[in-house]
Amino acid sequence: MIFDDRVCGLGEGPLWHPLRRELFWFDINANTLHTKAQSWTFDKSVSAAGWLDADRLLIASQIGLHVFDINEGSLAAPLVAIEADNGITRSNDGRTDPWGGFWIGTMGFDAEPDAGAIYRFHKGELRTIASDITVANSICFTPDRKHAHYTDTMTQQVMRVALDPITGWPCEDAQVWLDLTGENLNPDGAVIDANGTFWVALWGASRVNGYAQDGRLIASHSFDARHTSCPAFGGDDLSDLYVTSATQGIRGDLGNNGKTFCVPNVSKGQQEHQVIL
Repeated sequence: MIFDDRVCGLGEGPLWHPLRRELFWFDINANTLHTKAQSWTFDKSVSAAGWLDADRLLIASQIGLHVFDINEGSLAAPLVAIEADNGITRSNDGRTDPWGGFWIGTMGFDAEPDAGAIYRFHKGELRTIASDITVANSICFTPDRKHAHYTDTMTQQVMRVALDPITGWPCEDAQVWLDLTGENLNPDGAVIDANGTFWVALWGASRVNGYAQDGRLIASHSFDARHTSCPAFGGDDLSDLYVTSATQGIRGDLGNNGKTFCVPNVSKGQQEHQVIL
């Protein structure tokens, strides 16, 4: 069940690269990008990525979006700046949408209230999707291309917003889709599988839950880590569920906290979409 035993202070942003057939993930606290085979450490916080081609990723940092050359290990200057002049914020959760646009959330380094936002970068244009966000998470897209989901973890509510079928930009106001306040659960990273099931890591609850399109809980997987942080589907047929975790606030023996996990044959995932610059 443990995919990688390197301990991340804040594991995040797992991405299954469909061309390389390889998992990438981040340790935000260590400014580091991991694969099973190697790691790269940068001079700034990094948190999420999308794939451009077999050799390049688009990586979100605390100052913007950068092209990363995997073979050379080089991170280019930002294609677009995001809150580069705001020293208290960094990037957090992000994912590529079906139109090739990259969505990225920001938050305060110390989770300062309402310090963050959620943005979409598409064909050179950066727009704010949501503002006054404390902890941006759960960015993912339905397989029918009709909706995006996201959350401010502190609200314990997952939002859903309708998307324009041609451009992918939001075309209606966001609505609460999943309310977890009654269960006191904290939605973190999330991914939607090919059947439309919403899989969300629950920070502080040691598990990933699966919710049907109508919001019903239909599956739950427990992990030997308190802070499950983000899921991703990968493997040969996209049926394996990878999950990052974190050690934040955990003292003493860390056990398996902070490690990266894999549960085989969970469901059929969507292939991650390619970023189109």
